[in-house]
Amino acid sequence: MIEYVKNKEKLLAVIVRANYKQKEGIEFFTPADSTQQIGCVCHKKGTAVAAHMHNKVKREVFYTHETLIIKSGKIRADFYDDCKNYVSSTELDKGDVILFTEGGHGFKYLEDTQLIEIKQGPYLEKDDKVRFKGIEDEYIKTK
Repeated sequence: MIEYVKNKEKLLAVIVRANYKQKEGIEFFTPADSTQQIGCVCHKKGTAVAAHMHNKVKREVFYTHETLIIKSGKIRADFYDDCKNYVSSTELDKGDVILFTEGGHGFKYLEDTQLIEIKQGPYLEKDDKVRFKGIEDEYIKTK
């Protein structure tokens, strides 16, 4: 199952639930102009992908997009609009994947959790993020 978290017309996140099943082929869940793409690839045994390299292409990125893969445990993801107003929350379980696109977000670890985080680099700590008062102030202070 694919879920899109939106605030009005803005896409805040794309969630690929662990129970998502795709038939054969490639399906992307993000627009072609998104600075980070998320999709699913499903091929039958014996399928070959031609050897290839990606060209060096200069891209302009305005937002850091983050992807989390929940390897174990459970978290709650909290979503905020561009004005730092709380929008909604959802729980993510083992096997779920989430791509944060715009707006703000925070987390609450509901169980001992291991996740993998993927984002564009380089990471510029002083310029890359703004912390603000959210619904989980104690958690945000420890991040």
